[in-house]
Amino acid sequence: MSSAKYDVLGIGNAIFDVLVTADEGFLNRHGMTKGGMALIDEARAAAIYQDMGPATEMSGGSAANTIVGVANLGARAAYVGKVRDDQIGRLYTHDIRAAGVAFETKAAADGPATGCSYIVVTPDGERTMNTYLGAAQELMPADIDPAQVAASAMLYLEGYLWDPRNAKEAFVKAATIAHEAGRQVALTLSDSFCVDRYRGEFLDLTRNGTVDLVFANEAELHSLYQTSDFDTALKQLRSDARLAVVTRSEKGCVVVSKDGVIAVPAYPIEKIVDTTGAGDLFAAGFLFALARGAGYGNAGRLGALAAAEVIQHIGARPQVSLKELAKQNGLPV
Repeated sequence: MSSAKYDVLGIGNAIFDVLVTADEGFLNRHGMTKGGMALIDEARAAAIYQDMGPATEMSGGSAANTIVGVANLGARAAYVGKVRDDQIGRLYTHDIRAAGVAFETKAAADGPATGCSYIVVTPDGERTMNTYLGAAQELMPADIDPAQVAASAMLYLEGYLWDPRNAKEAFVKAATIAHEAGRQVALTLSDSFCVDRYRGEFLDLTRNGTVDLVFANEAELHSLYQTSDFDTALKQLRSDARLAVVTRSEKGCVVVSKDGVIAVPAYPIEKIVDTTGAGDLFAAGFLFALARGAGYGNAGRLGALAAAEVIQHIGARPQVSLKELAKQNGLPV
């Protein structure tokens, strides 16, 4: 296996985040299911945006948040995602490059606007997402650069890519190229509603070895195996996946492999402000540690630390140097 140009290459829906804090009444008024991600059209996006108070706006998208976290930790990171060549698309491109991420995907000249997610954060810190995919769903297999994929030690894919059909094909193409080059492929299940839609396909990807590493939270794990019993689901996951990590909020995480099960505690925090990006940043810490050969236990600890940082402020991107934070906590970076 040749040495890698990038530690991690992420592929995902390039989405611009519009975050607002609001009460449960806002969710009820707009018929939103708390804590989930719903796909919306342009008209609904406009109606939600119009009703929002002052918002915090920043570039986002699940895999993009992870890749920014990986770069923040000091790894070489790249991202593939589709934006439109419009004001928000140009802002998105500038943002992700400024974070130290290689981003070369050609912007769409026409078609739908750059995708946006309208995220409502309730007083308990829970986030509810309403996503207009827009240009993100125009990501095509042709946007995958085989040389870039082959030059990346790890490929990281988000479950949300399974919604747009072309993106799904791009995902499979990239995974095939990665494996031919002797690289590893990771998948995050993204959302329990996403798992409900594509359960069979996600199970196939895990069982047939298209993905080597699966990230899930408890809700996604229960949805995947359609059981409310954690141990039953975990046992099934261990038999299906080569390597998997299940995040359990304040209970920490569990790393399962053929070698065994490792439980890692969560990092203590002062106050949950916004859970947006918790899973994304956990994955960033975990992938970084794997890329550095730091072992599963350290990977879980670094993931937990990155997640703890991001949930204590608004937005899904780190506000401090995660590399420095890791050093302060005695973790290998």
